[in-house]
Amino acid sequence: MTTSTSSGTRARSDDVKGILKAELKRRGMTYGDLVARLAAHGVTESEANLRNKISRGSFTAAFFLQCLIAIGCEHIQIATPRSSAPPPS
Repeated sequence: MTTSTSSGTRARSDDVKGILKAELKRRGMTYGDLVARLAAHGVTESEANLRNKISRGSFTAAFFLQCLIAIGCEHIQIATPRSSAPPPS
């Protein structure tokens, strides 16, 4: 049984991995490029491990920020999730 919390968490994981993949693509970078740039910042990851982390969307906010910094991303746009629930009163 899927709860609204777990489905919401899954949706946010998908959002985060989508942001990271889009920023890599925007810069024409591969996972190998990201591994090299992370290493320059003291973060050791294999390309296979990095690919799996991003594919699953299972990484910490700190790792997400390390990746964005390593690829030179200074700004990201975050869309507000749409909800079918009425706004709070």
